[in-house]
Amino acid sequence: MKIKDIMSKSVDSIDSTNTIADAARRMAENDLGALPILSDGKLVGIVTDRDIAVRGVAAGISTDAPVRRVMSENVDTCSPEDSIETVLALMSREQIRRMPVCNGRDEVVGMVALADLAKHDPDKKEVTEALADICEPSGLHCQAPVFA
Repeated sequence: MKIKDIMSKSVDSIDSTNTIADAARRMAENDLGALPILSDGKLVGIVTDRDIAVRGVAAGISTDAPVRRVMSENVDTCSPEDSIETVLALMSREQIRRMPVCNGRDEVVGMVALADLAKHDPDKKEVTEALADICEPSGLHCQAPVFA
C-alpha cells in the first residue's frame, strides 16, 4: 500500500510570515498538532504545538512574532508513491509522528501521521515498534538549547 492511499489530502498550512498566535489558533480551530509552513507555496518548515509551547511561550517569544521563529526547518517529507513501510521506517529513525507528503514540485499534497499508519497495520506490531523508537530519548529534537 502507498502513502497516497492513507494520507490526509486536506492539508491546513500557514505562511511563514503569519504569527505564532495565528498558528496556534489554526491548530485549535482544526484540532491539529502540526502545521506545514509555506513560503511562496513551497514547504519551508513545520510547527507543532510543542514548538509553540517550548520554543515560543516558555522561551518568552511574543505570540505576535512570525511563526518562522519557532518552526523546525529541514523537514523530512515523503512522496505519495512511497510505501507505508518506507515512511514508517523514516518516521522511526527521525523520531517524528507527522510528515508532510510532497509532490515532485515540493508542494504539500497531504499529511501522514503515525495514527494513519496504525489504521493499516493489522497487528500494530510495526507501528508499536516505530512508536517505541520515536519515544526513545535521543536528543534528536531536544529543545533545551532554547534556554541556553
